Amino acid sequence: MDLGQRQAEAPGVAAASGAVTATVRGGDGWPVPEAVLTVIDGTGTQVARVQGDAQGSVVAAGLRAGAYTAIVTAVGHEPLARTTLVHDGTAATLGEVELRRVGGADLPSPGLWRIDPVHSSIQVTAKHLGISSIHGRFNEFGGEVRIGNPVESSTVDVRIAAAGIDTANGMRDDHLRSADFLDVERHPEITFRSTGLRPRGGDRWDLDGELTLCGVTRPVRLDTRFAGVGPDPWGGTRASATATTQLRREDFAMTFNQALQTGIAAIGTTLKVEIDIQAVRED
Repeated sequence: MDLGQRQAEAPGVAAASGAVTATVRGGDGWPVPEAVLTVIDGTGTQVARVQGDAQGSVVAAGLRAGAYTAIVTAVGHEPLARTTLVHDGTAATLGEVELRRVGGADLPSPGLWRIDPVHSSIQVTAKHLGISSIHGRFNEFGGEVRIGNPVESSTVDVRIAAAGIDTANGMRDDHLRSADFLDVERHPEITFRSTGLRPRGGDRWDLDGELTLCGVTRPVRLDTRFAGVGPDPWGGTRASATATTQLRREDFAMTFNQALQTGIAAIGTTLKVEIDIQAVRED
């Protein structure tokens, strides 16, 4: 019998019917499975302690109306506490709660870090017919990150094989490799070279650089999120980061399109780029 049941059955005490809910995510946006939600009342008494599911959802039910402190914990992550107000018959939601990985605030040590393409990805999304999206990825790329001291002096150099575009459709991929789009025969390589790194607060950074695509070089800014540093199973040390940006195709001489009778372009003019990188420390 849990605390909520005991409260409901006690003489003269109204049944507790409120709840606190949360969805727990890591800094990378993935669910944190089996996170624990502990609820403390105004007297400092623990009134609930429940474990979430594999999708990061956690619910502490059977709470009486009142103010509470909710503490979310998970193995390998830093705890997070929030205050919330519960009303009878309703659930007080904490929304998406983001837990930072233990050690996630530690920046990579100065030196050379090489991108591991096997455990990294570069994905591109474009709108199709104005109602859905086409997703693709580049399968061949490499590069290096030189962490400076101070870290703002760090540099990033990435090289991507344009012919490695993969949207899971051979006919479409051949068209993307043609002169209508990537023109891989004339411009076989896509490059990014950083020009500046600035902190935005917490684990967020602005990474500025020059992107060369289809022979055109333009400045771009990557909204970058540093995920942390840790050991790998092979005796090395890895650092991880994610980054996003949006590009206009016409800025890189990719103007091919087909207009529908409704006036909507078959392929969107904006590309969303999502990057997930692991880099290994060079001894």
